[in-house]
Amino acid sequence: MPATPVNATPVNADSPCFLDTSALYALFDRAQEENRLVTSAWGGLVSSDAPLVTSNYVLVELTALLQRRLGLEAVEALADFVLPFLDVIWIDQDTHGRALSILQATRRRDLSLVDCSSFALMRGRGIRRAFALDGRFAEQGFDCLPE
Repeated sequence: MPATPVNATPVNADSPCFLDTSALYALFDRAQEENRLVTSAWGGLVSSDAPLVTSNYVLVELTALLQRRLGLEAVEALADFVLPFLDVIWIDQDTHGRALSILQATRRRDLSLVDCSSFALMRGRGIRRAFALDGRFAEQGFDCLPE
């Protein structure tokens, strides 16, 4: 599915930013080569006035990865040091349906339902920026951090 232009309004530092599993996980895993870059970008996001949003689907995916790969201490750090900064949006039936439609239309095995739900949520709420490491958000027409 080709990228759909999200909005013609310029993105600025105070624009809402959607937080994806890929970048959030890299915050916790110091062995990831992107850790320093992501940590720096996270500091900028937290110190800005930008609303930071994610979904319950992302949090389920992230929690499972953190628990399995890094242990319960990482899950506790997520709850104590990251979640307080976030507005968690729960995926409703309509958004889930749109996500499933995106997934089916793309016919890609490397695209998850969680990613598609993020795209649907972002489009529905006019969010143009993503804190994400995987290229799927850029493919879908979103501006990504870190750059």
